[in-house]
Amino acid sequence: MSRALSTGGIGNLLNAAQTTFVGLLRVLSIPIVLSLSLASGYTTYYGMAHFITDWIALIVTIAVQSIMVISSLELATSHWRANITRYLATCAAMIVALIVSVSFSYFKFYEFSQRDNLFIDRQNALRTAVDGYLDAVTARKSEIMAVQQSRVDEAHQRTTSAFLGTQPGMPEGYRNNVGKGPVWEHYNSLYEQAQADAKVLTQRFADLDLRVADLRKKLNGFVMGGQDAKAAYETVLDAYQHVQGGFEALAAEYAVAGVAAPVLASFAEFIRPVEPSFAMWKNVSYFALSCALMVDFFTLVLSYKLEFSAPGPLTEEEEELAYLGMRQFSEFTINRNDELEVVIEKTELERARRFSDWNRMFAVALLLNRGYLRKVNNRSVEFAPNLYPIIANRMRMQPATQTPAEEEARLQELVTRKLHG
Repeated sequence: MSRALSTGGIGNLLNAAQTTFVGLLRVLSIPIVLSLSLASGYTTYYGMAHFITDWIALIVTIAVQSIMVISSLELATSHWRANITRYLATCAAMIVALIVSVSFSYFKFYEFSQRDNLFIDRQNALRTAVDGYLDAVTARKSEIMAVQQSRVDEAHQRTTSAFLGTQPGMPEGYRNNVGKGPVWEHYNSLYEQAQADAKVLTQRFADLDLRVADLRKKLNGFVMGGQDAKAAYETVLDAYQHVQGGFEALAAEYAVAGVAAPVLASFAEFIRPVEPSFAMWKNVSYFALSCALMVDFFTLVLSYKLEFSAPGPLTEEEEELAYLGMRQFSEFTINRNDELEVVIEKTELERARRFSDWNRMFAVALLLNRGYLRKVNNRSVEFAPNLYPIIANRMRMQPATQTPAEEEARLQELVTRKLHG
C-alpha cells in the first residue's frame, strides 16, 4: 500500500513539474514573441525608411507586425471548415504582412552580410578605374614620344640633306655642295634643339613614371589593408592628383589630346553603407533572405502556439456557467485532433419539442470568445487545452445529486446574472 502511495506521489510530483514547466514555457513565449516582433519590426522599419517618410514607415511597421501576430493567433483558434471566407482572409492578411516584413527586413540583413563584399567590390572598381586611366596615359605618352622622335628624325634628315647639298629650297650656290655651311648650320641647330627637347621630354616622362609607380604602390597598400583606411585612401587620392596634374601639363605643352580621368569618390562616399533598392533582388543573397525569413517564421510559430484570447481567465461564476452549459449537450466524441468535440446543434427530439437552447448556446459563445472552445464547423466545437482543467475541477466540486432540472435552473440564473452584470 505504501509502495503504491509512494508511486502515486511520484507520479503526481512529475505531473505537477511537467505542468509547471509547460506553463512557464507558455508564459515565456509571450516576451519571446514580443522580442522577435520588435527585432523583425526594426529591420522592416530600417528598410522601409529608405523609401518613405520615417513616421509613416513606423506606423506601417507596427501595423505589419500586429497583423502577423494577430493573424497567427486567430488561425490557431479557428478552423477553415467553420468559416472558409474568414479563414482565407486571415491567411491572406498574414501572407501579405509576411511578404512586406521579409522584403524590407531583407535590405537590413543584405547590408550586414554584404558589407565586406561591397567594400572589396569598391576596392576592385577603384583599382580598375585607376589602372584604366594609367594605361590610357601610357598609351598617350607613347604617342607623344613617337611624335617627338619623328621630329628628331626629320631634323636629322634635313641636316644630312643640307650637308649633302640636296635639301630642297637651298640657294643655288650651295646646291650639290657637300660640306658644312650656313644652311647646314641652320638645320643642325634645329636638329640639336630637337634632340634637347627629346631629352627634356624623356626626363619629364621619367618623373611622370615615378609618380605613376608611387600611385600604384599606394593603391596596392590601400587594397591590401593593414593600415588606417582613411589615411591610406587619402594618400591614393593625393598620388592620383599628382599623376593627373603632371600628365595634363605635358599634354597641354605638346598640344595633344588629354585623357579623360575618372572622378574618384571621397573616403566618406567610398565607405558609405548600402543604399537599399530593388536592384538587390537581381543578385539575391540567400543568407540575408534566410535570416529575414527565420525571424518572422519564429514569430509566427510561437504566436500560433500561444492559442489564447485576450479577455483573460474565467471567473468563478463563469466557470460554473461553462460547466453547466456544456452539460446540456449530449453528443460528445474524440475527434482526429485528439480533442473532445461537442455537437452544438439541436437534436431531432429537441426540434420536435421546440426546445430553447439559448442558455447553453450563450455558454458556448462565451467560451468561444474567451478561447476555451474552438469552432470545428457550423455544427460542432472542440475543447481547447485550457478548458479541460476547469471542467475537471467543476466535476469534482459540483454535487452529484443535482438533477437536470436543477442544473437548468442554475444555468438560467447564471446567464441572467451575466447578462445583467
